[in-house]
Amino acid sequence: MKTPIPNRRSFLKLASLTGAAAVTSSSVLAGDGDDDRDDDSRELTRGDRNILIAAEIAEALAVTTYTNIINLAPFFPLLAADDQGYLQAARQEEMSHYLLEQSVTGQPSPFTSFFYPPNMFSDAQTTLNVLVTLEDAFIAAYLVGVRKFSNANLRVTAARIMGIESDHRTLARVIGPGVDPSVGGPIETITGIQGVAESVDPPNNNGYERTLHWTRIQQAVDALTPFADMSAAQAAGFDTSVSYPFVPFTPKLPSPLGEFHSFKG
Repeated sequence: MKTPIPNRRSFLKLASLTGAAAVTSSSVLAGDGDDDRDDDSRELTRGDRNILIAAEIAEALAVTTYTNIINLAPFFPLLAADDQGYLQAARQEEMSHYLLEQSVTGQPSPFTSFFYPPNMFSDAQTTLNVLVTLEDAFIAAYLVGVRKFSNANLRVTAARIMGIESDHRTLARVIGPGVDPSVGGPIETITGIQGVAESVDPPNNNGYERTLHWTRIQQAVDALTPFADMSAAQAAGFDTSVSYPFVPFTPKLPSPLGEFHSFKG
């Protein structure tokens, strides 16, 4: 799947319609006791907020994607138990990310339903191509946060979330060969956001995470807009006959050791 390029309004322009002002979150933005001057901020900057709103939308999209893979994809119930467990845990983790970001912005995602390419949840190759495409985008987007957030607490948090998205990308590639032949498997190559079919052997094929040369959050939201905006979805050839709702829930993370205990880790 090639990177979708919208020709319509972006996430951030649409998100601005919600009109919520930037909020102070001292538990998030307060300094951690050292002398780093860039930790002194007690309010979100406009740039911080733009990145966080984009991240909320991305996490809502991720939750919706994993939910419907689990509920609808024919290959899911035929996977080995540990591969099913990856997809189930990823859904919990993405929901946790969403709620953390919402706690900082003080507002929910301005998008509550999403569009996908044709056969997204019926064809295993399409499912995994899109899933890896999304995880590629999430990784690069959080790396923009590492570059651009105004204080160290937010930058480190972006890196912590990015690491989980990297886990998800690798594990999505792990399950390709485990897709049952009766539903289109085994899948030996997966095409991510760069439009290149890559062997799933080895699944951890990155020596370094790919930035996609993104240095502005607008590049991330442009790539993801077809999943949220009908006009952009139509332009990208997505199936707009059905949209899939984002349904928030209370997540239960797999291990207490991996929960978000504080911004200090």
